Amino acid sequence: MKPVKVGLLGLGTVGTGVVRIVQGNQEDLSSQVGSPIHIERIAVKNCDKPRSIEIDPAKLTTDPWEVIRDPEIDVIVEVMGGVDATREYILEALERGKHIVTANKDLMALYGTEILEKAQEKQCDVFYEASVAGGIPIIRTLIEGFSSDRIVKIMGIVNGTTNYILTKMSQEGASYDDVLKEAQELGYAESDPTSDVEGLDAARKMAILGTLGFRTNVELRDVSVSGISGVSKEDILFAKRLGYEMKLLGIAESDNDEFSISVQPTMIRTSHPIASVNGVFNAVYVYGEAVGETMFYGAGAGEMPTATSVVADLVAVIKNLKLGVNGLKQIVPYKNKKLKSDDDIYFKNFLLLHVDDKAGVLAKITQVLAECDVSLDSVVQQANPNNPAAEIIIVTHDASKSSMNKVLRRFEELEVIRRVKSHYRVEG
Repeated sequence: MKPVKVGLLGLGTVGTGVVRIVQGNQEDLSSQVGSPIHIERIAVKNCDKPRSIEIDPAKLTTDPWEVIRDPEIDVIVEVMGGVDATREYILEALERGKHIVTANKDLMALYGTEILEKAQEKQCDVFYEASVAGGIPIIRTLIEGFSSDRIVKIMGIVNGTTNYILTKMSQEGASYDDVLKEAQELGYAESDPTSDVEGLDAARKMAILGTLGFRTNVELRDVSVSGISGVSKEDILFAKRLGYEMKLLGIAESDNDEFSISVQPTMIRTSHPIASVNGVFNAVYVYGEAVGETMFYGAGAGEMPTATSVVADLVAVIKNLKLGVNGLKQIVPYKNKKLKSDDDIYFKNFLLLHVDDKAGVLAKITQVLAECDVSLDSVVQQANPNNPAAEIIIVTHDASKSSMNKVLRRFEELEVIRRVKSHYRVEG
Protein backbone atom coordinates (compact mmCIF):
# COMPACT_ATOMS: atom_id res chain seq x y z
CA MET A 1 0.00 0.00 0.00
CA LYS A 2 1.40 3.36 -1.05
CA PRO A 3 1.85 5.57 2.03
CA VAL A 4 0.18 8.97 2.31
CA LYS A 5 2.90 11.54 2.88
CA VAL A 6 2.31 14.42 5.25
CA GLY A 7 4.17 17.69 5.70
CA LEU A 8 4.04 19.21 9.19
CA LEU A 9 4.43 22.94 9.78
CA GLY A 10 5.36 23.35 13.44
CA LEU A 11 6.63 20.98 16.11
CA GLY A 12 5.55 22.72 19.29
CA THR A 13 3.07 21.35 21.80
CA VAL A 14 0.39 20.35 19.30
CA GLY A 15 2.81 19.31 16.57
CA THR A 16 4.56 17.01 19.01
CA GLY A 17 1.20 15.48 19.92
CA VAL A 18 0.42 14.90 16.25
CA VAL A 19 3.70 13.04 15.69
CA ARG A 20 3.15 11.07 18.89
CA ILE A 21 -0.30 9.90 17.78
CA VAL A 22 0.71 9.10 14.20
CA GLN A 23 3.77 7.14 15.34
CA GLY A 24 2.03 5.40 18.25
CA ASN A 25 -1.25 4.56 16.50
CA GLN A 26 0.11 3.71 13.05
CA GLU A 27 -1.53 0.27 12.89
CA ASP A 28 -4.98 1.60 13.85
CA LEU A 29 -4.72 4.61 11.56
CA SER A 30 -3.53 2.51 8.62
CA SER A 31 -6.44 0.12 9.04
CA GLN A 32 -8.87 3.05 8.92
CA VAL A 33 -7.49 4.75 5.82
CA GLY A 34 -6.11 1.75 3.94
CA SER A 35 -2.47 2.83 3.80
CA PRO A 36 0.38 3.92 6.07
CA ILE A 37 0.68 7.58 7.07
CA HIS A 38 4.20 8.99 6.87
CA ILE A 39 5.19 12.38 8.26
CA GLU A 40 7.71 13.15 5.57
CA ARG A 41 8.95 16.69 6.31
CA ILE A 42 8.65 18.98 9.34
CA ALA A 43 9.27 22.74 9.42
CA VAL A 44 10.69 23.93 12.74
CA LYS A 45 12.35 27.06 14.07
CA ASN A 46 15.41 25.21 15.39
CA CYS A 47 16.52 21.83 14.05
CA ASP A 48 18.88 21.26 16.99
CA LYS A 49 16.36 21.82 19.78
CA PRO A 50 15.99 18.86 22.19
CA ARG A 51 12.58 17.19 21.79
CA SER A 52 10.45 14.79 23.79
CA ILE A 53 9.90 12.51 20.79
CA GLU A 54 12.32 10.76 18.46
CA ILE A 55 12.51 12.46 15.04
CA ASP A 56 14.78 11.66 12.10
CA PRO A 57 16.90 14.85 11.78
CA ALA A 58 16.82 14.47 7.98
CA LYS A 59 13.09 15.26 8.06
CA LEU A 60 13.57 18.64 9.75
CA THR A 61 13.92 21.98 7.97
CA THR A 62 13.76 25.60 9.05
CA ASP A 63 12.20 26.62 5.72
CA PRO A 64 8.42 26.02 5.48
CA TRP A 65 8.60 26.49 1.71
CA GLU A 66 10.61 23.28 1.44
CA VAL A 67 7.62 21.44 2.90
CA ILE A 68 5.05 23.31 0.81
CA ARG A 69 6.91 22.74 -2.46
CA ASP A 70 7.80 19.09 -1.92
CA PRO A 71 5.94 17.27 -4.75
CA GLU A 72 5.81 14.03 -2.74
CA ILE A 73 3.69 15.52 0.04
CA ASP A 74 -0.08 15.01 -0.18
CA VAL A 75 -1.31 16.79 2.96
CA ILE A 76 -0.04 19.81 4.91
CA VAL A 77 -0.74 19.88 8.65
CA GLU A 78 -0.29 23.42 9.95
CA VAL A 79 0.22 23.83 13.70
CA MET A 80 2.83 26.60 13.67
CA GLY A 81 0.47 29.52 14.30
CA GLY A 82 0.80 33.01 12.87
CA VAL A 83 -1.43 34.66 10.33
CA ASP A 84 -0.01 36.55 7.36
CA ALA A 85 2.95 34.33 6.49
CA THR A 86 0.91 31.22 7.29
CA ARG A 87 -1.85 32.41 4.96
CA GLU A 88 0.69 32.56 2.14
CA TYR A 89 1.91 29.04 2.91
CA ILE A 90 -1.62 27.65 2.95
CA LEU A 91 -2.73 29.38 -0.25
CA GLU A 92 0.39 28.22 -2.08
CA ALA A 93 -0.11 24.67 -0.83
CA LEU A 94 -3.70 24.71 -2.11
CA GLU A 95 -2.51 26.10 -5.43
CA ARG A 96 -0.27 23.04 -5.67
CA GLY A 97 -3.20 20.71 -4.94
CA LYS A 98 -2.25 19.80 -1.37
CA HIS A 99 -4.93 19.25 1.27
CA ILE A 100 -4.82 21.23 4.50
CA VAL A 101 -5.38 20.43 8.16
CA THR A 102 -4.93 23.37 10.51
CA ALA A 103 -5.45 24.21 14.18
CA ASN A 104 -5.06 27.94 13.54
CA LYS A 105 -8.09 29.86 14.82
CA ASP A 106 -6.59 33.26 14.02
CA LEU A 107 -5.97 32.26 10.41
CA MET A 108 -9.45 30.81 9.91
CA ALA A 109 -11.23 33.69 11.68
CA LEU A 110 -9.48 36.28 9.52
CA TYR A 111 -8.98 34.49 6.19
CA GLY A 112 -11.19 31.40 6.41
CA THR A 113 -13.52 32.40 3.58
CA GLU A 114 -10.64 33.14 1.21
CA ILE A 115 -8.93 29.86 2.05
CA LEU A 116 -12.11 27.80 1.67
CA GLU A 117 -12.89 29.43 -1.68
CA LYS A 118 -9.39 28.58 -2.93
CA ALA A 119 -9.82 25.01 -1.66
CA GLN A 120 -13.12 24.70 -3.51
CA GLU A 121 -11.50 26.03 -6.69
CA LYS A 122 -8.68 23.47 -6.44
CA GLN A 123 -10.92 20.64 -5.15
CA CYS A 124 -8.87 20.32 -1.99
CA ASP A 125 -9.91 19.67 1.60
CA VAL A 126 -9.37 22.24 4.34
CA PHE A 127 -10.24 20.89 7.79
CA TYR A 128 -9.81 22.90 11.00
CA GLU A 129 -11.57 21.05 13.82
CA ALA A 130 -8.87 21.85 16.39
CA SER A 131 -9.10 25.61 15.81
CA VAL A 132 -12.10 26.19 18.08
CA ALA A 133 -12.41 23.83 21.04
CA GLY A 134 -9.40 21.53 21.14
CA GLY A 135 -10.60 17.96 21.51
CA ILE A 136 -14.33 18.74 21.17
CA PRO A 137 -15.53 17.78 17.66
CA ILE A 138 -17.82 20.79 17.33
CA ILE A 139 -16.94 21.87 13.77
CA ARG A 140 -17.61 18.46 12.23
CA THR A 141 -20.83 18.34 14.22
CA LEU A 142 -21.99 21.71 12.89
CA ILE A 143 -21.14 20.74 9.30
CA GLU A 144 -22.44 17.17 9.31
CA GLY A 145 -24.53 16.49 12.41
CA PHE A 146 -26.69 19.61 11.96
CA SER A 147 -26.76 19.54 8.16
CA SER A 148 -30.53 18.90 8.17
CA ASP A 149 -31.35 21.44 10.88
CA ARG A 150 -31.36 25.21 11.19
CA ILE A 151 -29.22 26.52 14.03
CA VAL A 152 -30.72 29.46 15.90
CA LYS A 153 -28.25 29.85 18.78
CA ILE A 154 -24.73 28.83 19.71
CA MET A 155 -23.53 29.56 23.24
CA GLY A 156 -20.10 28.52 24.38
CA ILE A 157 -17.30 28.58 26.90
CA VAL A 158 -14.47 28.48 24.34
CA ASN A 159 -11.52 29.79 26.34
CA GLY A 160 -10.09 27.65 29.11
CA THR A 161 -7.95 30.38 30.67
CA THR A 162 -10.86 32.66 31.47
CA ASN A 163 -13.01 29.77 32.62
CA TYR A 164 -10.26 28.68 35.00
CA ILE A 165 -9.99 32.21 36.41
CA LEU A 166 -13.74 32.67 36.89
CA THR A 167 -14.09 29.19 38.40
CA LYS A 168 -11.39 29.88 41.01
CA MET A 169 -12.92 33.27 41.80
CA SER A 170 -16.33 31.64 42.28
CA GLN A 171 -15.22 28.61 44.28
CA GLU A 172 -12.55 30.25 46.45
CA GLY A 173 -13.63 33.89 46.61
CA ALA A 174 -10.23 34.92 45.24
CA SER A 175 -9.55 38.17 43.39
CA TYR A 176 -9.04 38.39 39.65
CA ASP A 177 -5.42 39.52 39.98
CA ASP A 178 -4.48 36.68 42.36
CA VAL A 179 -6.06 33.98 40.18
CA LEU A 180 -4.52 35.40 36.99
CA LYS A 181 -1.09 35.23 38.58
CA GLU A 182 -1.72 31.63 39.63
CA ALA A 183 -2.93 30.74 36.11
CA GLN A 184 0.27 32.18 34.65
CA GLU A 185 2.41 30.17 37.09
CA LEU A 186 0.55 26.97 36.11
CA GLY A 187 0.91 27.67 32.39
CA TYR A 188 -2.83 28.19 31.83
CA ALA A 189 -2.31 31.87 30.98
CA GLU A 190 0.37 33.54 28.87
CA SER A 191 2.75 36.12 30.32
CA ASP A 192 0.72 38.61 28.25
CA PRO A 193 -2.82 37.32 28.83
CA THR A 194 -4.60 40.05 26.85
CA SER A 195 -5.91 37.83 24.06
CA ASP A 196 -7.54 35.48 26.56
CA VAL A 197 -8.81 37.77 29.32
CA GLU A 198 -10.08 40.51 27.01
CA GLY A 199 -12.12 37.99 25.01
CA LEU A 200 -10.19 38.23 21.72
CA ASP A 201 -9.35 34.52 21.57
CA ALA A 202 -12.98 33.59 22.21
CA ALA A 203 -14.17 36.14 19.63
CA ARG A 204 -12.08 34.50 16.89
CA LYS A 205 -13.56 31.12 17.75
CA MET A 206 -17.11 32.47 17.80
CA ALA A 207 -16.56 34.04 14.38
CA ILE A 208 -15.70 30.57 13.06
CA LEU A 209 -18.68 28.93 14.77
CA GLY A 210 -21.01 31.67 13.57
CA THR A 211 -19.83 31.28 9.99
CA LEU A 212 -20.46 27.54 10.10
CA GLY A 213 -23.70 27.68 12.06
CA PHE A 214 -25.37 30.48 10.10
CA ARG A 215 -23.74 29.79 6.69
CA THR A 216 -22.70 33.41 6.32
CA ASN A 217 -19.34 35.17 6.38
CA VAL A 218 -18.89 36.27 10.00
CA GLU A 219 -15.88 38.53 10.36
CA LEU A 220 -14.04 39.29 13.58
CA ARG A 221 -15.30 42.88 13.49
CA ASP A 222 -18.89 41.53 13.60
CA VAL A 223 -18.31 40.17 17.12
CA SER A 224 -19.02 42.48 20.07
CA VAL A 225 -16.28 41.77 22.63
CA SER A 226 -15.87 42.40 26.34
CA GLY A 227 -13.37 40.60 28.59
CA ILE A 228 -13.22 39.56 32.24
CA SER A 229 -10.54 41.92 33.56
CA GLY A 230 -13.22 44.12 35.14
CA VAL A 231 -15.02 41.27 36.91
CA SER A 232 -14.64 41.53 40.69
CA LYS A 233 -15.13 38.90 43.36
CA GLU A 234 -18.04 41.05 44.60
CA ASP A 235 -19.73 40.71 41.21
CA ILE A 236 -19.40 36.94 41.40
CA LEU A 237 -20.72 36.92 44.97
CA PHE A 238 -23.81 38.89 43.93
CA ALA A 239 -24.32 36.51 41.00
CA LYS A 240 -24.20 33.49 43.31
CA ARG A 241 -26.68 35.10 45.70
CA LEU A 242 -29.12 35.52 42.82
CA GLY A 243 -28.63 31.95 41.61
CA TYR A 244 -26.16 32.56 38.79
CA GLU A 245 -22.59 31.67 37.85
CA MET A 246 -20.33 34.09 36.01
CA LYS A 247 -18.88 32.78 32.72
CA LEU A 248 -17.21 34.35 29.72
CA LEU A 249 -19.72 33.27 27.07
CA GLY A 250 -19.66 33.52 23.34
CA ILE A 251 -23.25 33.91 22.18
CA ALA A 252 -24.35 33.75 18.55
CA GLU A 253 -28.05 34.14 17.76
CA SER A 254 -29.97 34.13 14.47
CA ASP A 255 -33.55 35.16 13.70
CA ASN A 256 -34.92 35.34 10.16
CA ASP A 257 -31.36 35.13 8.80
CA GLU A 258 -30.27 38.16 10.85
CA PHE A 259 -27.63 37.42 13.48
CA SER A 260 -25.69 38.87 16.38
CA ILE A 261 -22.53 37.52 18.00
CA SER A 262 -20.94 38.64 21.24
CA VAL A 263 -18.32 37.57 23.77
CA GLN A 264 -18.88 38.95 27.25
CA PRO A 265 -18.94 38.05 30.95
CA THR A 266 -22.41 36.66 31.50
CA MET A 267 -24.42 35.58 34.52
CA ILE A 268 -25.96 32.22 33.69
CA ARG A 269 -28.52 30.43 35.84
CA THR A 270 -26.89 27.69 37.95
CA SER A 271 -29.48 25.17 36.70
CA HIS A 272 -28.18 25.55 33.13
CA PRO A 273 -25.75 22.74 32.17
CA ILE A 274 -23.10 25.17 30.95
CA ALA A 275 -22.95 26.81 34.39
CA SER A 276 -21.33 23.65 35.80
CA VAL A 277 -18.46 23.65 33.27
CA ASN A 278 -15.46 24.52 35.43
CA GLY A 279 -11.69 24.85 35.28
CA VAL A 280 -9.97 24.81 31.90
CA PHE A 281 -12.74 22.81 30.23
CA ASN A 282 -14.78 24.11 27.30
CA ALA A 283 -18.39 23.55 26.31
CA VAL A 284 -20.53 24.54 23.34
CA TYR A 285 -24.31 24.65 23.60
CA VAL A 286 -26.17 24.47 20.28
CA TYR A 287 -29.89 25.16 19.73
CA GLY A 288 -31.43 23.77 16.55
CA GLU A 289 -34.99 24.35 15.39
CA ALA A 290 -35.58 20.61 15.00
CA VAL A 291 -33.19 18.95 17.45
CA GLY A 292 -33.66 21.41 20.30
CA GLU A 293 -30.84 21.82 22.82
CA THR A 294 -27.52 19.94 22.68
CA MET A 295 -24.23 20.43 24.52
CA PHE A 296 -20.66 19.37 23.70
CA TYR A 297 -18.10 19.29 26.51
CA GLY A 298 -14.43 18.46 26.83
CA ALA A 299 -10.83 19.64 26.92
CA GLY A 300 -10.45 22.80 24.90
CA ALA A 301 -6.66 22.82 24.69
CA GLY A 302 -3.57 20.79 25.49
CA GLU A 303 -1.16 18.64 23.51
CA MET A 304 -3.10 15.40 23.16
CA PRO A 305 -6.74 16.63 23.03
CA THR A 306 -5.90 19.15 20.31
CA ALA A 307 -3.64 16.72 18.46
CA THR A 308 -6.47 14.17 18.52
CA SER A 309 -8.69 16.57 16.58
CA VAL A 310 -5.87 17.35 14.14
CA VAL A 311 -5.21 13.66 13.41
CA ALA A 312 -8.96 12.99 13.10
CA ASP A 313 -9.04 15.67 10.40
CA LEU A 314 -6.01 14.06 8.75
CA VAL A 315 -7.83 10.72 8.68
CA ALA A 316 -10.88 12.41 7.12
CA VAL A 317 -8.70 13.98 4.41
CA ILE A 318 -7.09 10.64 3.55
CA LYS A 319 -10.44 8.84 3.44
CA ASN A 320 -11.70 11.48 1.02
CA LEU A 321 -8.50 11.06 -0.98
CA LYS A 322 -9.14 7.32 -1.31
CA LEU A 323 -12.75 7.95 -2.37
CA GLY A 324 -11.86 10.76 -4.74
CA VAL A 325 -14.21 13.24 -3.04
CA ASN A 326 -11.79 15.85 -1.73
CA GLY A 327 -13.12 19.39 -1.75
CA LEU A 328 -16.77 18.39 -1.84
CA LYS A 329 -17.58 18.89 1.85
CA GLN A 330 -16.41 22.47 2.30
CA ILE A 331 -18.91 24.87 3.84
CA VAL A 332 -18.31 28.09 1.94
CA PRO A 333 -20.68 30.82 3.23
CA TYR A 334 -23.52 31.36 0.81
CA LYS A 335 -25.99 33.58 2.69
CA ASN A 336 -25.88 37.36 2.59
CA LYS A 337 -24.66 38.83 5.85
CA LYS A 338 -27.40 40.56 7.83
CA LEU A 339 -26.37 41.85 11.24
CA LYS A 340 -28.99 42.61 13.85
CA SER A 341 -29.28 46.22 14.96
CA ASP A 342 -29.15 47.12 18.66
CA ASP A 343 -32.94 47.52 18.50
CA ASP A 344 -33.28 43.81 17.70
CA ILE A 345 -30.81 42.33 20.23
CA TYR A 346 -32.64 41.40 23.44
CA PHE A 347 -31.39 39.95 26.73
CA LYS A 348 -31.77 40.28 30.48
CA ASN A 349 -29.39 42.61 32.33
CA PHE A 350 -27.78 42.74 35.77
CA LEU A 351 -26.92 46.18 37.16
CA LEU A 352 -25.12 47.06 40.39
CA LEU A 353 -25.53 50.74 41.25
CA HIS A 354 -23.85 52.79 43.97
CA VAL A 355 -26.38 55.48 44.93
CA ASP A 356 -27.06 58.16 47.51
CA ASP A 357 -28.60 56.61 50.61
CA LYS A 358 -31.74 58.74 50.86
CA ALA A 359 -35.44 58.60 50.15
CA GLY A 360 -36.72 58.76 46.58
CA VAL A 361 -33.64 57.34 44.87
CA LEU A 362 -35.26 54.08 43.80
CA ALA A 363 -38.27 55.95 42.41
CA LYS A 364 -36.03 58.07 40.17
CA ILE A 365 -34.19 54.98 38.93
CA THR A 366 -37.37 53.05 38.12
CA GLN A 367 -38.74 56.14 36.34
CA VAL A 368 -35.69 56.17 34.01
CA LEU A 369 -36.12 52.47 33.31
CA ALA A 370 -39.80 52.91 32.50
CA GLU A 371 -39.12 55.87 30.20
CA CYS A 372 -36.56 53.74 28.31
CA ASP A 373 -39.02 50.84 27.98
CA VAL A 374 -37.10 48.50 30.30
CA SER A 375 -39.11 46.42 32.76
CA LEU A 376 -37.82 44.98 36.02
CA ASP A 377 -37.52 41.36 37.05
CA SER A 378 -36.13 42.09 40.51
CA VAL A 379 -34.71 44.95 42.61
CA VAL A 380 -32.71 44.68 45.83
CA GLN A 381 -31.48 47.67 47.83
CA GLN A 382 -29.03 47.13 50.66
CA ALA A 383 -26.55 48.95 52.83
CA ASN A 384 -22.90 47.93 52.65
CA PRO A 385 -20.74 48.62 55.75
CA ASN A 386 -17.71 48.86 53.45
CA ASN A 387 -19.38 51.35 51.11
CA PRO A 388 -20.69 54.78 52.18
CA ALA A 389 -23.13 54.65 49.27
CA ALA A 390 -26.17 52.40 49.19
CA GLU A 391 -26.17 49.54 46.70
CA ILE A 392 -29.05 48.74 44.38
CA ILE A 393 -29.08 45.47 42.43
CA ILE A 394 -31.35 45.33 39.42
CA VAL A 395 -32.19 42.43 37.11
CA THR A 396 -34.27 43.41 34.10
CA HIS A 397 -36.55 41.40 31.87
CA ASP A 398 -35.44 41.04 28.25
CA ALA A 399 -34.60 44.50 26.96
CA SER A 400 -33.14 45.69 23.70
CA LYS A 401 -29.50 46.62 23.65
CA SER A 402 -30.39 50.10 22.40
CA SER A 403 -32.82 50.62 25.32
CA MET A 404 -30.18 49.56 27.84
CA ASN A 405 -27.67 51.93 26.27
CA LYS A 406 -30.19 54.74 26.77
CA VAL A 407 -30.62 53.67 30.41
CA LEU A 408 -26.88 53.73 31.02
CA ARG A 409 -26.55 57.19 29.48
CA ARG A 410 -29.41 58.49 31.63
CA PHE A 411 -27.89 56.92 34.75
CA GLU A 412 -24.65 58.81 34.09
CA GLU A 413 -26.62 62.06 34.22
CA LEU A 414 -28.68 61.15 37.30
CA GLU A 415 -27.22 62.94 40.33
CA VAL A 416 -28.41 60.35 42.86
CA ILE A 417 -26.38 57.61 41.13
CA ARG A 418 -22.73 57.83 42.10
CA ARG A 419 -21.68 55.19 39.60
CA VAL A 420 -22.81 52.13 37.68
CA LYS A 421 -20.49 49.64 39.36
CA SER A 422 -21.33 46.60 37.16
CA HIS A 423 -23.41 45.71 34.13
CA TYR A 424 -23.66 42.13 32.80
CA ARG A 425 -25.81 40.10 30.47
CA VAL A 426 -28.02 37.47 32.13
CA GLU A 427 -28.87 34.08 30.58
CA GLY A 428 -31.15 31.30 31.71
